[in-house]
Amino acid sequence: MATDQNMAPSRALIELLKQVESLRLKPYDDQTEHEISAWVPGATVGYGHLISQAEWPALKQGVNAAQADALFERDLAPFVATIHKGLQRAVLQQEFDAMVMLAFNIGSGAFSGSRVLRLINAGQGADSRELETAWKSWNRSQGKMMQGLVHRRQCEWDIFSKGIYVRW
Repeated sequence: MATDQNMAPSRALIELLKQVESLRLKPYDDQTEHEISAWVPGATVGYGHLISQAEWPALKQGVNAAQADALFERDLAPFVATIHKGLQRAVLQQEFDAMVMLAFNIGSGAFSGSRVLRLINAGQGADSRELETAWKSWNRSQGKMMQGLVHRRQCEWDIFSKGIYVRW
């Protein structure tokens, strides 16, 4: 059975991701969280939109809420496409949402080659300890376990396994 190529992130997921990413109307350095007036690698605005050097002239003054929403939708689209491309079976809306949230955080390439996707495609579901372990193993940044990622993975797993959309 093929996945539904028309499946889109639910409103509940969009609202949760926006809450997690939080809205910043002025550009800031994602490493320091301080507002910036000149481009740096990691320049960010809106709901976690990384500003490319080419985009800087257009975004250096900041964005309004509508522009932040548009950037967020644009940023989310490739991750939705990654799920559609890699998923080989039908899933529930909550499972799709959780995969989008995971891919949004770890990156499309990492998700596409992940054990999580292989297990889901093999038919593993929310009752699978193996899938849960694989999912929650994405808890490191630069080789260190990060408590924020542990909480984020639990949040995603709660969406996937129980349909609970609650921020940690």
